[in-house]
Amino acid sequence: MSAADADPGDAAPRRARGWLPRSMASRLYLILFAGLALAHTLSFSLLFYERYVTATSMMLGNLELDVRTTVAMLDRLPADERAQWLPQFKRRTYHYLLSAGEPGTPQLSERAQDISQMVGGVLGSRYPIRTETVERRPERFQIHLTLSDGRPLTIEVMPSTMPIAQWLPYVLAAQLALLVLCAWLAVRLATRPLEQLAQAAQALSPASGGKRLGETGPTEVAQAAAAFNAMQDRIAAYLRERLQILASISHDLQTPITRMRLRTEAMDESPERTRLLDDLEQIQHLVREGVDYARSAHGTAEPAIRLDLDAFLDSVVCDYQDTGKAVTLSGRAGAPLVARAHALRRVACNLIDNAVKYAGAAEVEVARCDDGGFRIDVLDRGPGIPAEELDAVMQPFYRLEASRNRDTGGTGLGLAIAQQLASSLGGRLSLSQREGGGLRASLWLPAQGRD
Repeated sequence: MSAADADPGDAAPRRARGWLPRSMASRLYLILFAGLALAHTLSFSLLFYERYVTATSMMLGNLELDVRTTVAMLDRLPADERAQWLPQFKRRTYHYLLSAGEPGTPQLSERAQDISQMVGGVLGSRYPIRTETVERRPERFQIHLTLSDGRPLTIEVMPSTMPIAQWLPYVLAAQLALLVLCAWLAVRLATRPLEQLAQAAQALSPASGGKRLGETGPTEVAQAAAAFNAMQDRIAAYLRERLQILASISHDLQTPITRMRLRTEAMDESPERTRLLDDLEQIQHLVREGVDYARSAHGTAEPAIRLDLDAFLDSVVCDYQDTGKAVTLSGRAGAPLVARAHALRRVACNLIDNAVKYAGAAEVEVARCDDGGFRIDVLDRGPGIPAEELDAVMQPFYRLEASRNRDTGGTGLGLAIAQQLASSLGGRLSLSQREGGGLRASLWLPAQGRD
């Protein structure tokens, strides 16, 4: 399907998902926090709007009553006594000045026009007024008029909402903190079972039994845990059955192979006899490798022990040197390792055998990793492996050479067995091209291996 034929509706969900966090917990946090923030924003917007409307109504009502009385009293008081009464007439949003006020502009806001019309209607034609804006932010305007004796009087208005109580921000902060805590608890309770399920699924492997989940909690969680535990049991039963089948096949094949070998060895010397013996050897080797691979995939009952890794590798290398193989050891681990000795020996021997087979020599290096684990490298100067096939050669029965000749192509199980055993040890095996030619096989092991 071309890009032009694609459904345009599919692009919208992809774009919508692009800005969302990847984890479910993060998405729930985002949704809850965004909802709470929006709800609080709307709530406080309505609250302040209501306060604005109420304050304006109160100010207009008070101003309407005060102006008539105040102007009448000031007009009847002697000029020298008026200043004494001004503090009595002062309010939070307006007060009176016995002067011409400050120069301003005749451009008025809608609220200033309403207040000016209200004052003009209250005072009537006896006191003509003139209104000017002095400041826009914060808004401040003055209403000018003249008393009966010709003295100026100015009403300065500063409309504003009621100030927020000092305790209100603290209450808001406490409320938000409580809501955040409740949201965190809700998300935690919702996602913890999923995290436990994911961890159990990651720990599940053919080499070791997975962790069983507790079948408690909400109905949906308990059902999911029960289903996962049942799945683990079925997988373990299938794997045991497969291993039993492979062991039975191996046993049944070994017997006729042995009979055929005995009969062939009893034959007179001839080229056919040599070829038959070689074919039987290849069949027997393939059977053994297949069973070894199955056992490595299904784990082993061997217990983990505390190993001196330096002494262990020195023993392995010395065994090769005693048989005349060019195998060397360098570096030091400098710390003990808890692992299954036979499985680790099988991994090391498979990697060294592979290097000796294709390069005639192997270099073993060991070092301590920053995370407390260990790294064992087996290097050679052989023909190496193309970069695009470094992962493929770890698959069972994959051979770089199509030939089934045991001395060249092999069975294709050596590296697969090494990888399976490395995984069962809790480690990781990788291949890379060596600088200057050759292959580097790197085995990472944790300080505390799997039991």
